[in-house]
Amino acid sequence: MTTTAPADAAATRPPLPWGRVAWVLGVIVVAIVLAYVQSGSGIVVSQAVVTGILVGGVYGLVAMGLTLIFGVLDIVNFAHGAFLALALFATYWLVASTGMHPYVALGICTVVMFVLGALVQRGILAGAMGRPLENQLLITLGLAMIIENALLLLFGADPRSVALPGDRGVPILGAVADLSRILAFAGAIVLAGLLFLLLQRTRLGTAIRAVAADQAGAELVGIDTRRIYMLTFAIGTACAGAAGALVAPLVTIEPTTGAQFNIIAFVVVVLGGMGNVVGALLSGLVIGLAEQVGGLLLPGQSPLLSVFIVFVLVLFLRPQGLFGRSG
Repeated sequence: MTTTAPADAAATRPPLPWGRVAWVLGVIVVAIVLAYVQSGSGIVVSQAVVTGILVGGVYGLVAMGLTLIFGVLDIVNFAHGAFLALALFATYWLVASTGMHPYVALGICTVVMFVLGALVQRGILAGAMGRPLENQLLITLGLAMIIENALLLLFGADPRSVALPGDRGVPILGAVADLSRILAFAGAIVLAGLLFLLLQRTRLGTAIRAVAADQAGAELVGIDTRRIYMLTFAIGTACAGAAGALVAPLVTIEPTTGAQFNIIAFVVVVLGGMGNVVGALLSGLVIGLAEQVGGLLLPGQSPLLSVFIVFVLVLFLRPQGLFGRSG
C-alpha cells in the first residue's frame, strides 16, 4: 500500500508557505473589520475572535490526529469522532464515579484511547490495508456506528455534563472567556506541540514520516511498517481521546456529540491539506474564527454556514487546501 501524492508531500513536513499564511491572515483581518461594521460593537467582535481562537485550537488537535492517520495509513477514518465521544463518556464516568478532576482523567483517557487505537488497527483495520478504499470507509463507518450505539445502550440518551472545579470567567482583550475554555485551548496547543516534536525530533517520528513518504522504501531500510501503522493509528486515536477529555467541561455529552466534531475535523483536514499535520492545526484556528466571526456577518444563521462557505471557496480556488502543496 502506498500513499497518495498529496499525503506524501505534506505529511508532517515542517516548512510552511509563509506567503500564503500572510494572505490568510489578511483575509481574517478583513473579515473581522466587516464583522465590526456589521455589529457596531468592538466588545462583541473581540468576544467572537477570542472564542474562535480558543475553539479553533481544539479543532486543530482533533484534526491533527485525523490527518496523521490519513497521511500514513491512507485511510479516511470516519470513526474518529466516535473515539472522541468515547473519551467524553470515559471522562464523565471517571469524574462522576470517583470525583476525579477532569484534567486528571485527561491522562487516563489519552492512554486508554492509545491502547484502543492500537488494538483496532491491528485487529480490524490491518486486514483492510491495500484493499479497495470503499472497504476501509465502510469499516470505519461501521465502527463509528457500533461505538455510538454502544454508548447509547450503556449510558442512555440523556445529555450529560462535566463540571470543572473553579471554572470562572477570565477577561481577555475586552472579552470574557471561561477558564475551562482557556485551559482546553492551552492543553490542545501543548499536545499539538508535543506531537510535532514527536514527528520531527524522534526516531519514531522519522520512521512515521518515512512510511508516509514511501512505504516500500521504508521497508527496504528495515522499518517495520506494520508496527508504524499500528502506532500511527494509536497516536491519532489518542489525539481524539485527549481532545474529548479537554472539551468535556465545554459540551453537552451525548453519544452523537463526536459526530459534530467529525464534520468540523474533516473540513479542517481538507483545508489544511490532506496529511499535513501543521496545516491541520492552523486550519483549525481558521475554522474556529470563521465559525464565530461568521456568526456576526450572517446573523440568525447556523455557525456552520460560514464554515462551509469558507470550505467551498477554498476548494474552488485551491483544491489542495490552504496549506497543501500543489505537487
